[in-house]
Amino acid sequence: MDLNNKVVVVTGAGRGLGRGIAEALASRGARIACVDLNEDDLRDTVARCARAGGEAKSYLANVAREDEVTALFDGVVADFGALHGLVNNAGITRDGLLVKFKDGELQSSMSLQQWQAVIDVNLTGVFLCGREAARCMLESGVEEGVIVNISSIARQGSFGQTNYAATLTCLVPEGDPVLSPAGRQRLAKAMAEVWARELARFNIRTGVVAPGTINTDMIAAMKPEARDRLVSSVPLKRLGEPEHIARSVQFIFENDYFTGRVIETDGGLR
Repeated sequence: MDLNNKVVVVTGAGRGLGRGIAEALASRGARIACVDLNEDDLRDTVARCARAGGEAKSYLANVAREDEVTALFDGVVADFGALHGLVNNAGITRDGLLVKFKDGELQSSMSLQQWQAVIDVNLTGVFLCGREAARCMLESGVEEGVIVNISSIARQGSFGQTNYAATLTCLVPEGDPVLSPAGRQRLAKAMAEVWARELARFNIRTGVVAPGTINTDMIAAMKPEARDRLVSSVPLKRLGEPEHIARSVQFIFENDYFTGRVIETDGGLR
């Protein structure tokens, strides 16, 4: 896909990876619909996209709410006239140990609310946005489309992230050699692979980018010693930058024989 003048929705575009992806696609001439829950963050991202050379508009929407997602995509098509791409980047964490047991007593456990909040955004939100994006691509009659899901190497199971790892596992094509055991148990057929097969006849491609440890605001806010431990675990001995993830997303958009597969952009971290 030639990104020039193509309309792409980027969720979670207010900061971090989403902002970096939006800027990168805008620099290729794409018209970006920036989606998030923070109006100030979105305003900054839209300005950055403009400086990068692309047109952008901001949209406030909670991707876990079906009515808001439907209205979002209808609004994007009404504003831009078509839809060619989606980057499913919005995600949250609500970390907590499955159970915290000390001195023979249960201290705490992951709540259903913690579990459900992450499932709603990181899994249901991806489904809703993917469904509505495909609908709008077909209804607006575009000749080609691309849907990219942002996953994470955390799908292998990070300490204290039962909810987060479960949702990101489900975004990876079934049969991937590094898939966690939970993913191999067919919780659901992996979205990216299923969508690739279902939508290929309409020339809509899909892909997944699995970032490693990326230098975002969350990492920058960590204590120096904790950050150093993260860096030491990466074979390349440095953090990734949002632009590295953006390049992987851009590759999927621009390589028209890529579909249903994963790009792990992680500095060698497994």
